[in-house]
Amino acid sequence: MSDRDRFVVVSGGGTGIGRATAARFAQQGDRVTILGRRQEVLSAAAAGIRGTHPVRALAVDLSRPEDIEARLGELPDRVDVVVNNAGGRGTPAEAGGLKEVAERWRRDFDNNVLPAVLLTEALLPRLASPGGRVITIGSVAALRGNGSYGAMKAALQAWNHTLAGQLGSRGATANVVVPGYVAGTEFFGGPASEEELARRRAQTLVGRVGEPADVAAAVAFLAGPDAGYITGEFFNVNGGTLLGR
Repeated sequence: MSDRDRFVVVSGGGTGIGRATAARFAQQGDRVTILGRRQEVLSAAAAGIRGTHPVRALAVDLSRPEDIEARLGELPDRVDVVVNNAGGRGTPAEAGGLKEVAERWRRDFDNNVLPAVLLTEALLPRLASPGGRVITIGSVAALRGNGSYGAMKAALQAWNHTLAGQLGSRGATANVVVPGYVAGTEFFGGPASEEELARRRAQTLVGRVGEPADVAAAVAFLAGPDAGYITGEFFNVNGGTLLGR
């Protein structure tokens, strides 16, 4: 192992943005571990990524503290970059009463907030100091609204402020990347129609929809040495769908 090797952990690394991000780091020569709930999907992704070092795939339910604790021994002793990508929007709930509302909100909390918070907390003692990076994938829904899902992404942005404050004295940073619509992910349940893609393109200023590689490039920048003075930020990567404030 050379002094320049970095250890990167990417949650939700089996598909879409997470897989593209893992591939980007692997191609840079970093040692990458991808996490997710589905071992088969993770293993296929790891086998398909070409890099200097093999990508490790580890199945774990990041919403369950006991599952994370059971797997900590299989994660690197030093972590340079944590990418909190795991999350998603569940299927819309059918009409119902307060019980169904509560179930939907708890499900989105478990799927989006807990995985980022618990994984980060578990790895904080191992985060490189100085130079550590925590990068969380957010969403334009945090500012535009999208029911319980948007609220959970907004919660992550608020949490990131606190995290950035905690990490500053260690010479480490915490930022949120804010994508808009990204093609080629599982988020919308399948490929979009041409009509939907046209609608999404029209919402941007650059005339095209996002790709997982666009988000991966932003993550790689924030994880790099040139971004050491950027922390506590929401980094828009959405083609102008949502302008900065």
